[in-house]
Amino acid sequence: MRTATISRRTSETSIDVSVNLDGTGAFQISTGIGFFDHMLEQLSRHSLIDLDVKTVGDLHIDQHHTVEDTGLAIGAAILEALGEKRGIRRYADAHSPMDETLTRVAIDISGRPYLVWKTEFSQKKLGEMDTEMFEHFFHSFAQTAGITLHIETLYGSNNHHIAEAAFKGVARALREAVELDPRKAGVIPSTKGTL
Repeated sequence: MRTATISRRTSETSIDVSVNLDGTGAFQISTGIGFFDHMLEQLSRHSLIDLDVKTVGDLHIDQHHTVEDTGLAIGAAILEALGEKRGIRRYADAHSPMDETLTRVAIDISGRPYLVWKTEFSQKKLGEMDTEMFEHFFHSFAQTAGITLHIETLYGSNNHHIAEAAFKGVARALREAVELDPRKAGVIPSTKGTL
């Protein structure tokens, strides 16, 4: 079973995350930020990774610690569930259309965390969520998951669609990248022998 549970406790947040890489996209999400919950639900549903997230953060200050630490915890759980990464596809990409918006995502489960973010918003908030926190979430997630992640909105005008296309694109690419490739027969997908 490629599963993991992470508990992260700081003076700013208390987070419990569980993932099942071979799930069905079942989720239970509670972060205290409604729009963020909605995006994490998309991440789970479209990646087919079961995701349970319970975050209690210092939202009386702002959303920064809650979003950042949730990204760190989800990334850490995915990294742990991947284990030695034997037999995974490793590379994947997806185009994610949502009405007038089109987003391109590429992932390499490389062990070299990096984020390229080419997405802009014309509003400061979606629901109660600060739109500047989307980039920060993906940066935090990529760091602890150990992945190279490129997200680029090719075009779009509706801010909700831009955010959702990014999360769905990451989900679809992540689904393929973590899948076991029967042709690799348990081999680590690197000439170095480690990722």
